[in-house]
Amino acid sequence: MKVILANPRGFCAGVDRAIEIVEKALAKYGAPVFVRHEIVHNKFVVDDLKAKGAVFVDEISEIPDGGITVFSAHGVSEKVENSAKLRELPVIDATCPLVTKVHNEARRYEADGREIILIGHKGHPEVEGTSGRVQKVHLVETIADVENLQIADENNLAYVTQTTLSLDDTKFIIDGLKARFPNIEGPDTRDICYATQNRQNAVRELAGQVDVLLVIGAANSSNSNRLRDLGEELGVASYLIDGAAAIDKSWLSNKIVIGVTAGASAPEVLVQNVINRLREFGANEVQEFDGKRENIKFKLPEELKDEVA
Repeated sequence: MKVILANPRGFCAGVDRAIEIVEKALAKYGAPVFVRHEIVHNKFVVDDLKAKGAVFVDEISEIPDGGITVFSAHGVSEKVENSAKLRELPVIDATCPLVTKVHNEARRYEADGREIILIGHKGHPEVEGTSGRVQKVHLVETIADVENLQIADENNLAYVTQTTLSLDDTKFIIDGLKARFPNIEGPDTRDICYATQNRQNAVRELAGQVDVLLVIGAANSSNSNRLRDLGEELGVASYLIDGAAAIDKSWLSNKIVIGVTAGASAPEVLVQNVINRLREFGANEVQEFDGKRENIKFKLPEELKDEVA
């Protein structure tokens, strides 16, 4: 049995930055450091940071006065940000710069008098954060939602997208919006998260060479679920797992080539654990797929740049 590892896979620059921010904050200020919501959608990462002294909370009200506060990579609404300011909490913003860019775009469109359409998944932390940066948004999840939109002025519209959706994920919805609202404005396609698109492209390339696909990622990770769905769409039996222990040996029965990838918030250590488990099940060869190389690194907040984790 042979294992082929997708490239790129796992951590993106935004996730790397967010985790590094928490670790550097702990190094600089000591424990505890309070993080609003999961810093990224991965239990292994969250548990590791908890062991180092991070405390994860759902609301700003749970943070004691003076507590070092970190906003997660998904970003927060203006209401949450203002709540922290009112309490004069020392905040370190770990919002992914690509998410911040979407926030700024939405505000710019609103300042121009345009109604905002947000393409994304209801309830996702990033969608809640972006929605809370403008007065009103119309959330669109499917092409059917486009047909049901009730718009005040069809000539004054703009759309933005959840960053963990790829060009492929949003294409039909954007095409539908442009067909119904020819004057709608939207960001350049280059603003779509590079990591989401690259990981999906890697699965597309891998799918024709494997008999089964294992996607390492959390059940609440949007991009990880999409990788699993994409494998299925390409005709490959695909499974989302949170780690090696979740592998069902029956999935591998009569399978010769096993594909492995990981969502953007899954650390490489989980990939290596999965490889070791597959070796126990009989895998005798591991091959790295030659995919797109990523060399993007986002800057740290000024207050942490000189700290050593």
